[in-house]
Amino acid sequence: MPSFAGYKVEMNSLTQDLRFSLRQIRRSPGFMVAAVLTLALGVGANTAIFSLLDQALLRSLPVRAPEQLVVLSGTGKAWEGHSSDHGGGSEQSFSYPMYRDLQDKGTAVFDGLIATSPAGVGVTRHGVSELVDAEIVSGNYFSVLGVSAAEGRLLTASDDTTPGGNPVVVVSYHYWQTHMGSDAGVVGQTISINGSPYQVIGVSAPAFQSAIWGQIPDVFVPMSMLDQVMPGKGTRLQDHKDRWMDILGRLKPGETPERAEVAMAPLWHALRAEELKALGTQPQRFVDEYLTRSRLEMTPGARGVSYARESLQKPLLAVMGMAFLVLLIAAVNVASLLLVRSAARVREFSLRYALGANARRVVQQLLIEGVLIGIAGGVAGLLIAPLCLRVLVQRLSTDGASAFSTTLDTRLLLFNFVVALAVSLLFSFAPAVQLLRPNIVNSLKQQTTTAAGGTLSFRHVIVSLQVGLSVLLLVGSSLFVRTMQNLRRVDTGINTSHLITFHIDPLLSGYAKEKIPALQQQVLDAMAALPGVQSVAATNDAELADNGHSGNVTVEGYTAPAEDDFDVEVPTVNAGFFHGMQEPMLAGRSFSEDDDASHPIVVVVNESFAKHYFTNAAAALGRRVAFGGGNKLDYVIVGVSRDAKHANVRDAAPPTMFRALKQAKSVDELYLYLRTTTPPEQSFGMVRQAMKQIDAGLAVDSLRTMDEQIDTTLKNERLIELLAISFGLLATALAGIGLYGVLAYSTAQRTREIGIRIALGSSRMGVSRMVLLDVFRLAAVGVAVAIPCSILLGRLLQSQLFGVSTADPITLFAVVLLIAVVALLAAVIPARRASSVDPTTALRAE
Repeated sequence: MPSFAGYKVEMNSLTQDLRFSLRQIRRSPGFMVAAVLTLALGVGANTAIFSLLDQALLRSLPVRAPEQLVVLSGTGKAWEGHSSDHGGGSEQSFSYPMYRDLQDKGTAVFDGLIATSPAGVGVTRHGVSELVDAEIVSGNYFSVLGVSAAEGRLLTASDDTTPGGNPVVVVSYHYWQTHMGSDAGVVGQTISINGSPYQVIGVSAPAFQSAIWGQIPDVFVPMSMLDQVMPGKGTRLQDHKDRWMDILGRLKPGETPERAEVAMAPLWHALRAEELKALGTQPQRFVDEYLTRSRLEMTPGARGVSYARESLQKPLLAVMGMAFLVLLIAAVNVASLLLVRSAARVREFSLRYALGANARRVVQQLLIEGVLIGIAGGVAGLLIAPLCLRVLVQRLSTDGASAFSTTLDTRLLLFNFVVALAVSLLFSFAPAVQLLRPNIVNSLKQQTTTAAGGTLSFRHVIVSLQVGLSVLLLVGSSLFVRTMQNLRRVDTGINTSHLITFHIDPLLSGYAKEKIPALQQQVLDAMAALPGVQSVAATNDAELADNGHSGNVTVEGYTAPAEDDFDVEVPTVNAGFFHGMQEPMLAGRSFSEDDDASHPIVVVVNESFAKHYFTNAAAALGRRVAFGGGNKLDYVIVGVSRDAKHANVRDAAPPTMFRALKQAKSVDELYLYLRTTTPPEQSFGMVRQAMKQIDAGLAVDSLRTMDEQIDTTLKNERLIELLAISFGLLATALAGIGLYGVLAYSTAQRTREIGIRIALGSSRMGVSRMVLLDVFRLAAVGVAVAIPCSILLGRLLQSQLFGVSTADPITLFAVVLLIAVVALLAAVIPARRASSVDPTTALRAE
C-alpha cells in the first residue's frame, strides 16, 4: 500500500507539472511557435533524407523472407566472349547455360535460383506505340521471391519452357496504373511487344518493382521469349561465352552464404573446367585466372541486385550529413530559446525553491516542457517531411517513374519522433542545470545581472557553436554549388546549343533486320528536310547518356604491353555526324555518303586514340586496324577528330574508333541529333509529325534537348545542389536568429551598464560599436574553429566534387563574408536599442 501511495503521489506530481507546462505554453505562444518550427525544420529535413537513404541502402525487398536471398558473382577476370554487366560489374554477370547448371545441380543449397536481365521493348496498345523498360526473367522468378499478384496471376515455370512458345507478359503495378487506367479487364487482353502479340496474364504487387533495385520495369517477360524480346539474341540461351544476366538465389532455411559458398565450390570448379575445355588451348595465365583463382561468391541479397546503389551511396550520405548539421543547428537554436526563456523565469523557480520545491521537481517540470516541444516538433516535422520527400523523389525520377516511394513507413515515423524527442530533451537540460541553484534572494528581488553572468557566458558558447556549425554546412553547400557550376561549364567537345535528340529502335517495333537500313535512311532524309534543321547526326552509341559501346582493337604495327587492357569506344555514325555535332577534324577527313559497302572500309579515330597508338594525329592516317583480336586489318583510318566527352561531363574523352553507318553490317537502334536554327523546343512537334508520317507504329523515345539530356546524367549532382542551397539558406537564417537572440538578451542585461557609460560621456556611436564588436567576437570564434574543421571534413566529399578543392579560397572567403553580413544584420536592432538607452530611466529602473 505505501508503494501504491507513492506511485499515486508521483502520478499526481506529473499531472500537475503537465497542466502547468500547458498553461506556460499558452502564455508564451511566440516562444512555442519559434521552438516548434525550428525543431520541425531540422527533424522534417532529416526524416525526408533518411527516407531516401533507407530505401536506397538499408531497406529489404518487399518479398518473402528477404534475408534468405543471396546475389551470386563469379570471380576471375579472364574471359573470352561477350559480357554485359548493366552497371553491376562483369563478375556479377552469368551466361544462361551456367544459370541452368547451377539451378539444376545446386538443389542441396538453394530452394531456388532466379535469372533476370533488363531490356527495352516496344509496346503497342490501342494503336499507340512506345518504348518501355522490360525485365526478362526466369519462369520461377515470382515464386522464388514470394511475390503475389495484384490482378490475375504471375509467371510460373510452365511459362518458361519452349523458346518462343510462351507469349505471355506480366505488367507492373506502376505501368498498369499509369498506362492502363488500373483496369482489371486488361488481364486476358493482348498487347503487341516488338510487333508480336502477347497475352497479359497478370499485374504485379503494388509494393514490388523488381529484384534489381533502381530498375522500374513496365513489363516482365519469360526468358523463353528472349529472341522475340531481344531480336537476334536468342542464341544467348545456348551460348556459354555470353554473360548477360544476374542471378539471385534463395538459400535453404538455416543455410548461410559462407557455408553455401563452400558447398558450391566443387560444382563451380567443375562447371568452369567444362567451359574452359570449350575455349580450346589458352595461356597458363588465362587458365589460372579463369579456373584456379575463380570462385562462386554469395553476398546478402535482401536488398536485391543494384546497378545504381553505389553511385547513390556517397551523395546520399553527404546529403544526410548536411541534414544532420541542420538538425544540430536547429537543436542549438532551441537550446538558445530555452535559455532565454529560463532567464526570464528565474524568479518563478526561485519562488518554488523558497516554498520547498526540490531540484528533482524543477528538472521534471523543464523536461516535461521539453517533451511537449518535442512532440509538437515531431508532429510538425511529419507535415514537412512528406513535402520535402515528394520534391526529392520528383527530382530523382525519370519520365515520371522513380525507384523511391514518397510514403513514410512506420520505422520512419518512429525515427521522426525519436529524433524530435531526443533533441528537445537533450537541450532541456541546459536551462535545467542553470536553475538547479539560483540566487534566491537576488532573484526574488528581481535584480538583473550584468552580461558577465553564467547564463550569458553559456549563451555565448551556444551561439558560437551555432555559427561554427553553420560555417561547416555553408562550406559544404558552397563546394557542391561550385561543383555543379563547374560541371555546367565543362567543354564537352560538343556544341549543345540548338541541339535536340531522340531515339528509335525499329527492331522493337517489329521491323525485320533487312528492312532497317532503308528505314534509317528514310528517317535521316525526313529529318534533314524539316524546316529549320541545319544538320542531322546519328549514332548507335548515345552521347552524354552514361552508356557506351566499347571493345578491344588490333592496330597495325602496335605491340601491346603485357598488362595493356585498353578498350575503346566503337560507335557507328552517319556521314553527317561530325558536322552535326560540330566535332572538327584534326587530320584527314570525316565520312562521306560514298563510304558504303561498295567502297573500302574506313574509320575515323579521335585524338586520344591517335595519341595512344601513334603519338600524334598525322601519324594515324592510312594505318590499318581491326575490331577485336583478329589479324584481318580491314579498317583504314582516314581521319582524326577532336576529342569529345562521351558518357558524361565528368569523365575524360575515351579513345574512340568511329565506323561508317553505311558500311556497318547491323545497326538496329539510332540516336539522332538535329541542330536547328529555331528554338529547339519548337521542333518537337515537327519531329513527331514527320515520324508519324513515316510509320505511326515506330516509337520515338527520349525526345529532348541536348542540354536536358546532360541534365539527366547530372540528376544526382542537381539534387545535391538543390539541397545544399536549401540547407545553406536555412543554416544562415538559423545562425542569424541565434546571434540576434543572444545579442538582444545581452543588451537587455547590460541596460544599467550602458546607462552608466552614456552618463559618463560615452557616445551613442561608441555604444553601438561595443554591441557590434560583441557579435563579431562571437562569430569570429565560431568561424575560427569551423574553417579548419571544414577543410578536414571536406576530404570525405572529395570524390563528389569537380574542379574545386576543399580548401578553395574563394569558397572560404564567400562563407566568411556571408557570416559577417548575417552577424551585422543580427546586430543592427540590438545596437540601435543600446544606443538609445536613456541613462536616467536605466538607473532609476535599478
